[in-house]
Amino acid sequence: MPRDLANRLAEDRPVLLDGATGTELERRGVRTALPLWSASALVDAPDVVQRIHADYAAAGAEVLTANTFRTQRRTLARGGLGDRARELTSRAVELARSAAEQAAPGRVVFVVGSAPTLEDCFEPDRVPDDDALAREHAEHARHLAAAGVDAILVETMNTAREAVAALRAAGEAGATALVSFVCWNGARLLSGESLESAVAAVSRENPAAVLVNCLPPSNVGACWPSLRASGLPFGAYANLGAPDDETGFSRSEDCTPDEFAAHAAAWLGVGARIVGGCCGTTPAHVRAVAHRMRR
Repeated sequence: MPRDLANRLAEDRPVLLDGATGTELERRGVRTALPLWSASALVDAPDVVQRIHADYAAAGAEVLTANTFRTQRRTLARGGLGDRARELTSRAVELARSAAEQAAPGRVVFVVGSAPTLEDCFEPDRVPDDDALAREHAEHARHLAAAGVDAILVETMNTAREAVAALRAAGEAGATALVSFVCWNGARLLSGESLESAVAAVSRENPAAVLVNCLPPSNVGACWPSLRASGLPFGAYANLGAPDDETGFSRSEDCTPDEFAAHAAAWLGVGARIVGGCCGTTPAHVRAVAHRMRR
């Protein structure tokens, strides 16, 4: 049975997310070209996906994000796999759950399902109409709930409209949900909406936490006032790199694990309840953060 991540977030201890999956697959030699990006590994290299999850669990992550970032029917159809959306979503969750049980026996490790934008995370102009958002996010949420995730992570949202739709779908599927926005410059979504107004919009859907992700570490601080004002547990998982038309994202080596851990420590110092890494981060970055959190 799924564990209650919302209750865990209410405790007086921060929660450590894992790091990147897509760029970690690329770093380990697995092809991650668009349109499927990380989802192709569920067919071509599921053993590598499981090892990545296990490495994050062993590094100290308390939450593993299943490799469902691109297992919605819309994306899979572009690779000729549209009829396998439920199957591949279930496989992704199973790989994360198995890795958690093997790498962290006796320790509670939550598994959340990624529910990103239906189109490109960095192109808000491509967000579909409301009917498509409701229908397609509902299907993905049902697949994640059926697969037994502990929560749904609505992530890398570039508009408040899609974030609300995805959260509503998670609620209708009976799942706990967290929501995270991408803000590249200051406290504004890529759509131009203020993070403050976006957080206010999603707060009506009762998320378990509000976060920002896939943004440079240097921009996280600008987002704290808007996240803190929600009164909900809040946090961040930043990236190390930039979007790439061929692979989906290009890693950067500009931030060492220790430097990234220093960023995370600063986030925790201002009250963040949940921290981790996004594109470009590795198990070494998560291990360094875990070490800081144990001090």
